[in-house]
Amino acid sequence: MTQPFLTGRTALITGAASGIGLAIAKELAAEGASVILSDVSAPALEDIRATIPGARAVAADLSKRDEVKRLAREAGSVDLLVNNAGLQSVSPIEDFDEAKWDLLVAVMLTAPFLLIKAMLPGMYERDWGRVLNVGSVHSLVASPFKSAYVSAKHGLVGLTKTAALEAAARSRNVTVNALCPSYVRTPLVERQIADQARVHGVPESEVLSRILLTQNAQKRLIEPSEVGKYAAFLCRDEAWSVTGTAITMDAGWLAH
Repeated sequence: MTQPFLTGRTALITGAASGIGLAIAKELAAEGASVILSDVSAPALEDIRATIPGARAVAADLSKRDEVKRLAREAGSVDLLVNNAGLQSVSPIEDFDEAKWDLLVAVMLTAPFLLIKAMLPGMYERDWGRVLNVGSVHSLVASPFKSAYVSAKHGLVGLTKTAALEAAARSRNVTVNALCPSYVRTPLVERQIADQARVHGVPESEVLSRILLTQNAQKRLIEPSEVGKYAAFLCRDEAWSVTGTAITMDAGWLAH
């Protein structure tokens, strides 16, 4: 009987207490990886840690650079880095809170940069590594009222491409990719519904059909487990040629 393909590998997943991060963590653990879970809430993280055999939990506020660097130190040697932590704020640009802009960019762009910076040298030394940045369809196209989120996610794709080129020059076994799904059934999306209803002036019950899924050709939300399985594929040895890409799971969004 063959061993799971990630046996002996260590994975760090941010935003791992729910949604996409949790789904990826479970999938990587099922494939044999030792997972390190990180999120801002220590109690929520501990509840999740107890459900994944052998998992470690390191709570960290990724909006603070010293916290990001502490996370990197406590995580230690990491073979797979999943930058997933994210949050949303919906408002017209003229009313957009500047502190929220700083928060979103710090968590979704600066923190991934700092973690990649910390983890790449070890991957080069071991001649194997996978960096997966969880972007969004909004890494590639824009929507109104999401200036900070769209800007951070677009920047994440630029970071992905740059890191992939640098990594390829150092090791052919270190890849860097961005996974860009459209709307996934997560707490982050659920929390958007009230904000979207407010800024667009529609009932909350109609937000999915009239706003969130209008560009989605298949008219359905993606399940977190589906993103988790795609992420696990990108971590396989045979996925070595997939690097520097923004891989869409957009249910036909960009086909329009």
